[in-house]
Amino acid sequence: MSEKGYLVRGGLIVDGKGNKAYAGDIVIEGERIKEILPPGAKAPDLEEIAAFGKIVSPGFIDCHSHSDAYLIIEPQAPSKISQGVTTEINGQCGGSIAPRYGEARLSSDWATLLGERLTWHSLEEYREVLEEARPAINTIEFVGHNTLRSSVVGYKGREATEEELKKMKYLLEASLDQGAWGLTTGLIYQPGKYSTPAEVEMLASAAAKKGGFYATHMRSEGDTILEAIDEVIALAKATGIRAEISHLKTSGKRNWSKIDAVIEKISGAIDSGYLIGSDRYPYTAAGTDLDIVFPDWAGEGAAKAEMERLRDSAIRQRIVDEINSSTRDWSLVMIGGVWCEENKKYSGRIVADIIRTEGCSAGELVCRILERDECRTGGFFFGMSEENLAKIYSQSWILPGSDASLRAPWGPLGADHPHPRAYGTMPEFFRRLRALGFSREETIKRMTGDAAKRFEISSRGVIEKGAFADIVVFDENEFKSNSTYLNPHRFSSGVEAVFVNGALSYRKGEFTEERRGKFLAKA
Repeated sequence: MSEKGYLVRGGLIVDGKGNKAYAGDIVIEGERIKEILPPGAKAPDLEEIAAFGKIVSPGFIDCHSHSDAYLIIEPQAPSKISQGVTTEINGQCGGSIAPRYGEARLSSDWATLLGERLTWHSLEEYREVLEEARPAINTIEFVGHNTLRSSVVGYKGREATEEELKKMKYLLEASLDQGAWGLTTGLIYQPGKYSTPAEVEMLASAAAKKGGFYATHMRSEGDTILEAIDEVIALAKATGIRAEISHLKTSGKRNWSKIDAVIEKISGAIDSGYLIGSDRYPYTAAGTDLDIVFPDWAGEGAAKAEMERLRDSAIRQRIVDEINSSTRDWSLVMIGGVWCEENKKYSGRIVADIIRTEGCSAGELVCRILERDECRTGGFFFGMSEENLAKIYSQSWILPGSDASLRAPWGPLGADHPHPRAYGTMPEFFRRLRALGFSREETIKRMTGDAAKRFEISSRGVIEKGAFADIVVFDENEFKSNSTYLNPHRFSSGVEAVFVNGALSYRKGEFTEERRGKFLAKA
């Protein structure tokens, strides 16, 4: 490891604690900030990074990410580090990189792109592979409930037995001992949707006893969102665990009016002393697998079982009919990433437009695309309100979370069609909070110090002597996202330099080979 030092000269320091910005020079030696000097003070003879007229802040923390596998494939983390992200919190929505046993399968995109590099089963084994890859950014890993459940129960649509619960608990505790940060759930996905609140509470209690946290993609973000929030609050009350509600939203226009009740319910729980918070990406379209539009029975068993149903003409017709009889507005659904050549013409197109030009039903189109892609197709769902997003971002307990894995415009990660949040979450979060009237200092605190404090990430998220040198130098007037739904593979503007653990990993649009990201193990 190089112990090369740097002097970040002449910037306006925003320390991540909410204090007023001040001018100063930062001395970096090894992995940490050695000194913060006043302007004009004598400084050591180190390589200088000019920051005149720029903001110097702690590295941004992406509080909800999915880069677990992609950090092995593209360790430079281009889409993330270019927007100032220095730490990601991964293993979200119930799907983690480990532990992986029994019937457990990684998400299809992860497994396909990893190929022969997928050699691990335990979190400890994954950590070894990650460290060999030398990622540019830090990662925190949660354990996904869906990964645990599929390792023990498989993908069956039933409750877990007592013996299976014990096995899940054992795997969770082993992973926590290996450095996992806690437990996440994805309660609309396979197979977590079949779990009872008691199952989730038992696992959350085990995590809490080892100092772990809990994050959840709730059972509903739409029609029964208030009941889903009640489940989270009840779990926090029963276990004492810190709970994070992932990507808070009121999905579907008929649910937009619930936003005030949603905020009141969560704020009330926080005021009552429960350790609850939330994150949200700064866009009004969700991004997930297209097969989410399948009826529940057709999705049971995940991709392998879905493909078997699609190949049976009678069952396939039933799926088509049920999709067509749904109330979904297909003018609000866009096809995202695809895997086969025949489907590439659909990426970035609205389903309602496609079915008009091709003269088929939505059900027929969806089944055709998914079958060709072996049920790996992505989709964007425009079901959220700009006004509600502003109300959500006005809450001090909302932190930035991209809900996206890292991407690159080249190589295997450049072949798909990601959500623009993969490239633009941090500048968009910054822009939106500033437009709402939040100060520069408060906005950056939410992106750094508040995130580190909530997740108990020690010596990060702040600029102070002795802290890890995770630092971003950026021009706030030029800090913007260039990624769009039609042209997603475009880097953000305005970031001049990014340090991670003292390594200058990004400078003026160039990705260096100074990569010193770490697997941050929970103490």
